[in-house]
Amino acid sequence: MTAPRQQRLSIVLPTYNEKLNVSPIVEQLLPLGEDYDLEILFVDDDSTDGTADAVVALAHRYPFVRLIRRVGRFGLSSAIKEGVLNATGDVVVVMDSDGQHQPVAVATAVQNLLSTNADLLIGSRFHEHADIRGLSAKRERNSTWANNVARFSLPRYRQLTDYMSGFFALRPQKCLPFVRQVDVSGFKFLYELLAISHGQLQVAEIPLQFQPRISGESKLNLAVIWDLGISILHTLLRRSVPRRALSFALVGSSGIVTHLLLFSLATNLLSFSFEHAQILAVVCAASTNFLINNVLTFRSQQLKGKALLVGLVRFLIVTSLGMIANVGVSSAFYHNVSDQPLFALLSGIAVDFVWKYAASSRFVWNTP
Repeated sequence: MTAPRQQRLSIVLPTYNEKLNVSPIVEQLLPLGEDYDLEILFVDDDSTDGTADAVVALAHRYPFVRLIRRVGRFGLSSAIKEGVLNATGDVVVVMDSDGQHQPVAVATAVQNLLSTNADLLIGSRFHEHADIRGLSAKRERNSTWANNVARFSLPRYRQLTDYMSGFFALRPQKCLPFVRQVDVSGFKFLYELLAISHGQLQVAEIPLQFQPRISGESKLNLAVIWDLGISILHTLLRRSVPRRALSFALVGSSGIVTHLLLFSLATNLLSFSFEHAQILAVVCAASTNFLINNVLTFRSQQLKGKALLVGLVRFLIVTSLGMIANVGVSSAFYHNVSDQPLFALLSGIAVDFVWKYAASSRFVWNTP
């Protein structure tokens, strides 16, 4: 009589410059191999510190260690999605590779998932029994605020306490259809997964013992915070508008402020003529929009070096064509459709925005 097959457990670890952390994480995960058919999958965003080489060395020692080396694409959500889709386990666990998630929590999460009817189990930093020594007071405040907003935007999962956790276990059979739909331009994969599933997943939580990093620096920055805000707004709008388009529109709104400020300074302080002040304001506002969009909206396709300069020139051309379309459409609307100036202006602005977003996405950042 053959022995029953062990449950296969896949652990997905996204990495970027985590060379000093990968070996300690694997060593701490080794005991799981006694109870499960283990697979440890590192998804590395072409690290510059030798992280991939360290994983390769571990794979030579441990045949259950695998590496996905990503070149020309990056981002946490994208790495998690790629790792989960390539995992072969009956259960998949996603965790950080910086040591803030204790490997002992993996066994607890898997046991809880397999002993209940849950499809997804979250390690919560804000569970009443959690320990969050790895969060600074500032990050704890910011995370608490973000979770409160997320709870409002996800009413079908209102019972949860941590929508931004980087530690969770899932049953692929039920979750993969939703994983395939996750927008990888976002940062918080778990939030996107919950938003897409529309309450169709059975979700549970366990308290997480969130530790200080083993080594390295946190990846939290302005772009990450921006991504989170766009994700929540995207959900509140019932995903009716592409998330990149939302980001592009918000950046464009900030350009209006830049335009008005520069025009005022040029005319009042520098005594520029109306035409010269307008040209300066238009070019500077468009350039500012380009730089901000490059860092925030199109972060995963961010242009650098010579490509940044070429991209700016292309963006200014796209912007100028959008302005021409704006004037032409609004004039035609005013003379042929309605003599209400507001409606004419709005029609021109709408065409201008759609053109700028679509054309710059394709011809500047080379995205669909």
